[in-house]
Amino acid sequence: MADLVARQYADRPGNYLCFVSSFDYLQRVAAALRRLHPQLPLWQQTPAMDEAGRSAFLQRFVEGGRGIGLAVLGGAFAEGVDLPGTRLIGAFVATLGLPQVNPVNQAMQQAMDAYMGHGRGYDYTYLYPGLRKVVQAAGRVIRTEDDRGVVVLMDDRFRRAEVRDLLPRWWQLDSRDAQGRAGNAR
Repeated sequence: MADLVARQYADRPGNYLCFVSSFDYLQRVAAALRRLHPQLPLWQQTPAMDEAGRSAFLQRFVEGGRGIGLAVLGGAFAEGVDLPGTRLIGAFVATLGLPQVNPVNQAMQQAMDAYMGHGRGYDYTYLYPGLRKVVQAAGRVIRTEDDRGVVVLMDDRFRRAEVRDLLPRWWQLDSRDAQGRAGNAR
């Protein structure tokens, strides 16, 4: 993952957001990037980041800037953040964003299976909410018809036909990359 992020950054330097599944995973990705690619400018979301911390994080995304912000998918920086122009030229999404498996979600899945048929409960409880987070994260890069950027889908599960069929049709998927890269989105 660190090599893929570094390769994309080297190919097209600019500001990127890298979305991961948890703060623990974020720490591991940050450590790997710093160890393997110490030249990359990094900044990262922290747990319970206050308003001043969120503001400082976003202020790093300047027009024509260069760096990689690490954030949690579904968190404060995955939706409702507007970084127009070259303030953000790409995003990496390292997870499907599936909700946690817990008793409440398991009960919801079982109820949905009973109501809609076996297998549909998983889709409505886990898959659809997860992919909604992915599309929202990609929306930080692509906000209008005129925006251009790259969204790299890093989880191998993005290659599954049932997952790809749920992604926006206008995303130009490029399955050549071993990590399941989505090419330039328009």
